Amino acid sequence: MKTFDLAELTLLAAIWGASFLFMRLGAHEFGPVAMAALRVGGASLMLLPLLAARQGMAELRREWRALAIIGLLNSALPFALFSFAALSISAGLSSIVNATTPLWGAVIAWVWLAQRLNRLRIVGLALGFAGVLYLAWDKASFKPGADHSAVWAMVACLTATFCYGLAANFSKRYTAHIAPLTVATGSQVYAALMLAVPALIFWPTVAPSGQAWAAVTALSLLCSAIAYILYFRLMSRIGPTNTIAVTFLIPVFAVLWGFLFLGEVFTSKMLAGCAVVLFGTALSLGLLRRPLA
Repeated sequence: MKTFDLAELTLLAAIWGASFLFMRLGAHEFGPVAMAALRVGGASLMLLPLLAARQGMAELRREWRALAIIGLLNSALPFALFSFAALSISAGLSSIVNATTPLWGAVIAWVWLAQRLNRLRIVGLALGFAGVLYLAWDKASFKPGADHSAVWAMVACLTATFCYGLAANFSKRYTAHIAPLTVATGSQVYAALMLAVPALIFWPTVAPSGQAWAAVTALSLLCSAIAYILYFRLMSRIGPTNTIAVTFLIPVFAVLWGFLFLGEVFTSKMLAGCAVVLFGTALSLGLLRRPLA
Protein backbone atom coordinates (compact mmCIF):
# COMPACT_ATOMS: atom_id res chain seq x y z
CA MET A 1 0.00 0.00 0.00
CA LYS A 2 1.36 3.42 -0.96
CA THR A 3 2.04 6.06 1.68
CA PHE A 4 -0.72 8.30 0.30
CA ASP A 5 -3.27 5.48 0.46
CA LEU A 6 -2.25 4.63 4.01
CA ALA A 7 -2.60 8.28 5.00
CA GLU A 8 -6.06 8.45 3.43
CA LEU A 9 -7.11 5.22 5.17
CA THR A 10 -5.98 6.65 8.51
CA LEU A 11 -7.85 9.88 7.82
CA LEU A 12 -11.01 7.92 7.06
CA ALA A 13 -10.67 6.00 10.33
CA ALA A 14 -10.18 9.26 12.23
CA ILE A 15 -13.31 10.73 10.63
CA TRP A 16 -15.49 7.67 11.25
CA GLY A 17 -14.10 7.39 14.78
CA ALA A 18 -15.21 10.98 15.36
CA SER A 19 -18.76 10.10 14.28
CA PHE A 20 -19.30 8.33 17.62
CA LEU A 21 -18.14 11.49 19.42
CA PHE A 22 -20.54 13.68 17.42
CA MET A 23 -23.44 11.32 18.08
CA ARG A 24 -22.76 11.53 21.82
CA LEU A 25 -22.77 15.32 21.58
CA GLY A 26 -26.02 15.62 19.66
CA ALA A 27 -28.21 12.58 20.32
CA HIS A 28 -29.50 13.70 23.73
CA GLU A 29 -30.85 16.96 22.32
CA PHE A 30 -32.07 15.88 18.88
CA GLY A 31 -33.08 12.32 19.65
CA PRO A 32 -31.98 9.33 17.52
CA VAL A 33 -34.45 9.67 14.64
CA ALA A 34 -34.17 13.43 14.06
CA MET A 35 -30.38 13.26 14.28
CA ALA A 36 -30.18 10.43 11.77
CA ALA A 37 -32.50 12.32 9.40
CA LEU A 38 -30.43 15.50 9.60
CA ARG A 39 -27.26 13.49 9.05
CA VAL A 40 -28.41 11.91 5.79
CA GLY A 41 -30.23 15.05 4.69
CA GLY A 42 -27.13 17.21 5.03
CA ALA A 43 -24.99 14.61 3.27
CA SER A 44 -27.51 14.50 0.42
CA LEU A 45 -27.30 18.27 -0.06
CA MET A 46 -23.52 18.01 -0.40
CA LEU A 47 -23.40 14.94 -2.63
CA LEU A 48 -26.22 15.74 -5.06
CA PRO A 49 -24.40 18.67 -6.77
CA LEU A 50 -21.31 16.47 -7.19
CA LEU A 51 -23.39 13.72 -8.76
CA ALA A 52 -25.18 16.19 -11.03
CA ALA A 53 -21.84 17.60 -12.19
CA ARG A 54 -20.83 14.06 -13.22
CA GLN A 55 -24.10 13.46 -15.08
CA GLY A 56 -25.24 10.81 -12.63
CA MET A 57 -28.80 11.94 -11.90
CA ALA A 58 -30.36 9.65 -14.51
CA GLU A 59 -28.68 6.63 -12.93
CA LEU A 60 -29.87 7.79 -9.49
CA ARG A 61 -33.48 7.73 -10.70
CA ARG A 62 -33.14 4.57 -12.79
CA GLU A 63 -31.66 2.47 -9.95
CA TRP A 64 -33.94 3.82 -7.22
CA ARG A 65 -35.08 0.41 -5.94
CA ALA A 66 -31.62 -0.95 -5.17
CA LEU A 67 -30.42 2.41 -3.88
CA ALA A 68 -33.44 2.73 -1.59
CA ILE A 69 -32.64 -0.65 -0.03
CA ILE A 70 -29.00 0.41 0.45
CA GLY A 71 -30.21 3.68 1.95
CA LEU A 72 -32.39 1.81 4.45
CA LEU A 73 -29.79 -0.79 5.46
CA ASN A 74 -26.60 1.25 5.21
CA SER A 75 -27.79 4.63 6.51
CA ALA A 76 -31.34 5.14 7.79
CA LEU A 77 -31.56 2.22 10.22
CA PRO A 78 -27.94 2.02 11.46
CA PHE A 79 -27.56 5.79 11.90
CA ALA A 80 -30.70 5.92 14.04
CA LEU A 81 -29.66 2.83 16.01
CA PHE A 82 -26.16 4.13 16.75
CA SER A 83 -27.65 7.49 17.76
CA PHE A 84 -29.96 5.61 20.14
CA ALA A 85 -26.95 3.75 21.58
CA ALA A 86 -25.14 7.07 22.08
CA LEU A 87 -27.75 7.97 24.71
CA SER A 88 -26.47 5.25 27.04
CA ILE A 89 -22.96 4.00 26.22
CA SER A 90 -19.63 5.61 25.44
CA ALA A 91 -18.27 6.45 22.01
CA GLY A 92 -15.46 3.95 22.50
CA LEU A 93 -17.77 1.06 23.35
CA SER A 94 -20.06 1.80 20.38
CA SER A 95 -17.07 1.83 18.05
CA ILE A 96 -15.86 -1.55 19.34
CA VAL A 97 -19.23 -3.13 18.61
CA ASN A 98 -19.16 -1.41 15.21
CA ALA A 99 -16.03 -3.45 14.48
CA THR A 100 -18.26 -6.55 14.23
CA THR A 101 -19.57 -5.33 10.85
CA PRO A 102 -17.20 -7.60 8.86
CA LEU A 103 -18.26 -10.54 11.05
CA TRP A 104 -21.90 -10.05 10.09
CA GLY A 105 -20.82 -9.57 6.49
CA ALA A 106 -19.04 -12.93 6.54
CA VAL A 107 -21.97 -14.74 8.19
CA ILE A 108 -24.49 -13.30 5.74
CA ALA A 109 -22.26 -14.10 2.76
CA TRP A 110 -21.97 -17.66 4.09
CA VAL A 111 -25.74 -18.08 4.47
CA TRP A 112 -26.97 -16.01 1.51
CA LEU A 113 -24.22 -16.15 -1.09
CA ALA A 114 -22.92 -19.62 -0.13
CA GLN A 115 -19.37 -18.37 0.37
CA ARG A 116 -17.27 -21.03 2.07
CA LEU A 117 -15.70 -20.41 5.46
CA ASN A 118 -12.75 -22.52 6.57
CA ARG A 119 -12.29 -23.60 10.17
CA LEU A 120 -9.99 -20.72 11.04
CA ARG A 121 -12.51 -18.15 9.82
CA ILE A 122 -15.33 -19.86 11.74
CA VAL A 123 -13.17 -19.67 14.88
CA GLY A 124 -12.69 -15.99 14.13
CA LEU A 125 -16.44 -15.43 13.92
CA ALA A 126 -16.97 -17.19 17.23
CA LEU A 127 -14.21 -15.17 18.92
CA GLY A 128 -15.48 -11.86 17.56
CA PHE A 129 -19.01 -12.38 18.80
CA ALA A 130 -17.70 -13.77 22.10
CA GLY A 131 -15.84 -10.50 22.61
CA VAL A 132 -19.06 -8.53 22.13
CA LEU A 133 -20.93 -10.88 24.50
CA TYR A 134 -18.22 -10.27 27.10
CA LEU A 135 -18.65 -6.50 26.77
CA ALA A 136 -22.45 -6.75 26.87
CA TRP A 137 -22.35 -9.06 29.91
CA ASP A 138 -20.23 -6.50 31.72
CA LYS A 139 -22.99 -3.93 31.16
CA ALA A 140 -25.86 -6.27 32.02
CA SER A 141 -27.56 -6.25 35.38
CA PHE A 142 -30.13 -8.84 36.35
CA LYS A 143 -31.22 -7.19 39.60
CA PRO A 144 -34.92 -6.27 39.91
CA GLY A 145 -35.54 -2.70 38.78
CA ALA A 146 -32.07 -2.37 37.25
CA ASP A 147 -31.48 0.05 34.38
CA HIS A 148 -31.12 -1.99 31.18
CA SER A 149 -30.46 0.99 28.91
CA ALA A 150 -26.84 -0.01 28.28
CA VAL A 151 -27.90 -3.53 27.27
CA TRP A 152 -30.47 -2.17 24.83
CA ALA A 153 -27.80 0.18 23.49
CA MET A 154 -25.54 -2.81 22.79
CA VAL A 155 -28.44 -4.59 21.08
CA ALA A 156 -29.00 -1.48 18.94
CA CYS A 157 -25.32 -1.42 17.94
CA LEU A 158 -25.35 -5.09 16.98
CA THR A 159 -28.54 -4.62 14.96
CA ALA A 160 -26.92 -1.68 13.18
CA THR A 161 -23.82 -3.71 12.29
CA PHE A 162 -26.06 -6.54 11.07
CA CYS A 163 -27.68 -3.99 8.74
CA TYR A 164 -24.23 -2.92 7.52
CA GLY A 165 -23.27 -6.54 6.82
CA LEU A 166 -26.52 -7.15 4.97
CA ALA A 167 -26.08 -3.94 2.96
CA ALA A 168 -22.53 -4.90 1.96
CA ASN A 169 -23.68 -8.24 0.57
CA PHE A 170 -26.73 -6.73 -1.13
CA SER A 171 -24.51 -4.08 -2.71
CA LYS A 172 -22.05 -6.69 -3.93
CA ARG A 173 -24.84 -8.63 -5.61
CA TYR A 174 -27.12 -5.89 -6.92
CA THR A 175 -25.24 -2.59 -7.22
CA ALA A 176 -21.83 -3.57 -8.61
CA HIS A 177 -22.82 -2.07 -11.97
CA ILE A 178 -23.73 1.30 -10.45
CA ALA A 179 -21.17 4.10 -10.21
CA PRO A 180 -19.75 4.41 -6.64
CA LEU A 181 -20.70 8.09 -6.34
CA THR A 182 -24.26 7.23 -7.35
CA VAL A 183 -24.43 4.55 -4.65
CA ALA A 184 -23.04 6.93 -2.03
CA THR A 185 -25.41 9.73 -3.02
CA GLY A 186 -28.43 7.48 -3.50
CA SER A 187 -27.97 5.85 -0.10
CA GLN A 188 -28.14 9.27 1.56
CA VAL A 189 -30.96 10.69 -0.56
CA TYR A 190 -33.30 7.73 -0.16
CA ALA A 191 -32.47 7.40 3.54
CA ALA A 192 -33.36 11.08 3.96
CA LEU A 193 -36.71 10.51 2.24
CA MET A 194 -37.45 7.52 4.50
CA LEU A 195 -36.61 9.41 7.68
CA ALA A 196 -38.33 12.71 6.82
CA VAL A 197 -41.77 11.92 8.28
CA PRO A 198 -40.46 10.02 11.37
CA ALA A 199 -38.11 12.95 12.07
CA LEU A 200 -41.03 15.38 12.04
CA ILE A 201 -42.97 13.13 14.41
CA PHE A 202 -40.04 12.81 16.83
CA TRP A 203 -38.64 16.33 16.40
CA PRO A 204 -37.34 17.69 19.74
CA THR A 205 -39.75 19.92 21.64
CA VAL A 206 -36.85 21.97 23.04
CA ALA A 207 -34.60 23.78 20.57
CA PRO A 208 -31.18 22.04 20.40
CA SER A 209 -28.09 24.00 21.38
CA GLY A 210 -25.43 25.33 19.03
CA GLN A 211 -23.14 22.49 20.09
CA ALA A 212 -25.74 19.90 19.06
CA TRP A 213 -26.23 21.61 15.68
CA ALA A 214 -22.45 21.69 15.16
CA ALA A 215 -22.28 17.95 15.95
CA VAL A 216 -25.01 17.01 13.48
CA THR A 217 -23.44 19.25 10.81
CA ALA A 218 -20.10 17.50 11.28
CA LEU A 219 -21.86 14.14 11.06
CA SER A 220 -23.52 15.13 7.79
CA LEU A 221 -20.71 16.79 5.92
CA LEU A 222 -17.60 15.18 7.38
CA CYS A 223 -18.60 11.71 8.62
CA SER A 224 -21.09 10.93 5.83
CA ALA A 225 -20.51 12.92 2.63
CA ILE A 226 -16.72 13.34 2.71
CA ALA A 227 -16.15 9.95 4.36
CA TYR A 228 -18.13 8.16 1.65
CA ILE A 229 -16.08 9.88 -1.05
CA LEU A 230 -12.84 8.78 0.65
CA TYR A 231 -14.17 5.26 1.17
CA PHE A 232 -15.14 4.66 -2.45
CA ARG A 233 -11.89 6.23 -3.68
CA LEU A 234 -9.95 3.77 -1.54
CA MET A 235 -12.11 0.86 -2.70
CA SER A 236 -11.24 1.69 -6.31
CA ARG A 237 -7.51 2.13 -5.64
CA ILE A 238 -6.53 -0.48 -3.05
CA GLY A 239 -9.48 -2.90 -3.17
CA PRO A 240 -12.00 -4.05 -0.55
CA THR A 241 -9.64 -6.29 1.44
CA ASN A 242 -7.21 -3.47 2.18
CA THR A 243 -9.96 -0.90 2.69
CA ILE A 244 -11.64 -3.06 5.33
CA ALA A 245 -8.57 -2.43 7.50
CA VAL A 246 -10.28 0.81 8.47
CA THR A 247 -12.42 -1.35 10.77
CA PHE A 248 -9.40 -1.93 13.02
CA LEU A 249 -8.47 1.75 13.24
CA ILE A 250 -11.90 3.25 13.98
CA PRO A 251 -12.05 2.13 17.67
CA VAL A 252 -8.58 3.59 18.26
CA PHE A 253 -9.71 7.04 17.15
CA ALA A 254 -13.15 6.78 18.76
CA VAL A 255 -11.55 5.98 22.12
CA LEU A 256 -9.01 8.79 21.64
CA TRP A 257 -11.65 11.41 20.75
CA GLY A 258 -13.89 10.23 23.59
CA PHE A 259 -11.02 10.56 26.08
CA LEU A 260 -9.87 13.97 24.82
CA PHE A 261 -13.23 15.69 24.38
CA LEU A 262 -15.72 13.80 26.59
CA GLY A 263 -13.50 12.55 29.39
CA GLU A 264 -14.55 8.95 28.72
CA VAL A 265 -12.61 6.20 30.47
CA PHE A 266 -11.28 3.22 28.52
CA THR A 267 -11.30 0.34 31.00
CA SER A 268 -9.20 -2.81 31.02
CA LYS A 269 -12.37 -4.85 30.33
CA MET A 270 -13.08 -2.73 27.25
CA LEU A 271 -9.47 -3.23 26.12
CA ALA A 272 -9.77 -7.01 26.52
CA GLY A 273 -13.10 -7.12 24.71
CA CYS A 274 -11.78 -4.91 21.92
CA ALA A 275 -8.73 -7.14 21.46
CA VAL A 276 -10.89 -10.27 21.19
CA VAL A 277 -13.31 -8.62 18.73
CA LEU A 278 -10.54 -7.32 16.48
CA PHE A 279 -8.57 -10.57 16.58
CA GLY A 280 -11.69 -12.54 15.71
CA THR A 281 -12.48 -10.10 12.91
CA ALA A 282 -9.00 -10.47 11.47
CA LEU A 283 -9.36 -14.26 11.48
CA SER A 284 -12.83 -14.17 9.93
CA LEU A 285 -11.59 -11.92 7.12
CA GLY A 286 -8.71 -14.27 6.37
CA LEU A 287 -6.18 -11.58 7.25
CA LEU A 288 -4.45 -13.98 9.67
CA ARG A 289 -3.54 -17.43 8.50
CA ARG A 290 -1.75 -20.42 9.96
CA PRO A 291 1.88 -20.62 8.80
CA LEU A 292 2.56 -23.34 6.28
CA ALA A 293 4.29 -26.39 7.67
